[in-house]
Amino acid sequence: MRLHSSNMAPIGEKSAKASSAEKENDDDEPQNLWTSILSEVSSHSSSKLPSCKSILVLGEDETGKTTLLSRLQGVEDPKKGYGLEYLYLDVRDEDRDDTTRCGVWILAGENEHEDLLRYALTADNLEHMLVIIAVDMCRPWNIMDSLQKWTQVIRRHVDSLRIPPEKLRELEQRLVQQFQAYTEPETGQDSSVTRRTSGVTKPTGAEDEEAVVLPLGETTLTHNLGVPIVVVVTKSDYVNTLEKEQDYSDEHLDFLQQNVRKFCLNYGAALFYVSVKENKNCDLLNRYLLHRLYDFPFNSAALVVEKDALFVPSGWDNLQKVSILYENMANIDPEKPYDEVIIKPVVRRLLQDNKEIIAEDEQVFLMKQQATIRNAAQGKPGQEASPRAADPRAMRTPEKRNPTNAPAASPITTQGKPKQIDPGKPGSANEGVLANFFNSLLSKKSVNSPAPGSPRTGNGGEKAVRNDAAAELDRMTRGRKPVAGTAPSSDVS
Repeated sequence: MRLHSSNMAPIGEKSAKASSAEKENDDDEPQNLWTSILSEVSSHSSSKLPSCKSILVLGEDETGKTTLLSRLQGVEDPKKGYGLEYLYLDVRDEDRDDTTRCGVWILAGENEHEDLLRYALTADNLEHMLVIIAVDMCRPWNIMDSLQKWTQVIRRHVDSLRIPPEKLRELEQRLVQQFQAYTEPETGQDSSVTRRTSGVTKPTGAEDEEAVVLPLGETTLTHNLGVPIVVVVTKSDYVNTLEKEQDYSDEHLDFLQQNVRKFCLNYGAALFYVSVKENKNCDLLNRYLLHRLYDFPFNSAALVVEKDALFVPSGWDNLQKVSILYENMANIDPEKPYDEVIIKPVVRRLLQDNKEIIAEDEQVFLMKQQATIRNAAQGKPGQEASPRAADPRAMRTPEKRNPTNAPAASPITTQGKPKQIDPGKPGSANEGVLANFFNSLLSKKSVNSPAPGSPRTGNGGEKAVRNDAAAELDRMTRGRKPVAGTAPSSDVS
């Protein structure tokens, strides 16, 4: 049997080829190992939660911005800052077993703090930012003005960043795609069958279906700022107070809602009605923020039935859905200006009367009291004077020197004696004492006062008057009646 040498290689040549192949395999093994390690590290790092995400909270003072973020943090005692506050939210991904922190900037409501935005919103973090505009239901008449104000603030600040036009168009187009790609979650859909797709939640297998992109409405995203916006109406529990105290009807609340929803359509914003006090929609807002920033699964449908727990996700609403509210607005025109329907109540403040009050002269006051007592004793028998007039101690006033408005005539008679009072009439005892007391006070000025410009003499007359008044008071307190027809003694020491 002949062997063909052409079909057989020499033994030495065969062994050489085998050793060469083994050497190549030994050289490729370390290279493949390093490639697999690098690939694993790269895939693991790409699956980590990003640490560059931030939230910017805008709104007027006293709208509950700090309280709301403290509720999302899980802090019970919020600490309110000044100017530009900073805090963070802990974010945890249970599926990936990963955690990160989301920074939160809270800007004060004063206009002078607008310049502080340069520390929170920059050209580098604009694509990683989400803006919350907070308004409160306690002042519904300010809602639309506040929304217009803060969106203009964002527009001015973004324009000042001088972002390249192509970069800004890219951010704006991303918002359009997110709005158009929104899909309504199916009823009873489990979060385990969802996946993350650039802010849009879809069921598994949806990537195999051809995506249907609906065109935007004529009023949708007409004011595209390039940054996601969430409008949060805080203190929604105050709706009940508006109905009771401000006479708000369902038509007023629907009119308010349709204006806010139209505004959100213009900016492609989501809408929440929340109440920290009653814990309404707070957890829902937290999950939605994580969904928009970190692409977490989110399967909650829109809520437009409850008037104090509204939720309208970005991409769900349109003018046709808003027009459903018109059916319940029989007495209010939906196109009417906002401030003509939601009117600010007029607060009536009591004006303080700061007019100068000039005190009545002492002698004129005493003469009026004497006339009142005399009329009561003569014209109305049996009626006693008022308790204030019955107590001479309540009317005792210090002597006023040099009176300017003293009466020209003295009530004392020409004989210098007070008028007699019939002791037989009821109440004449007390009235007689009071009449004598007032006559003695009046006689103090007319009889014993020196003429203007003349030197003062001794104070014997004043002493006699005081003694006379003391005697009458002592007699009255002891319950003794004065003797009829006699004047009080003036020489009691």
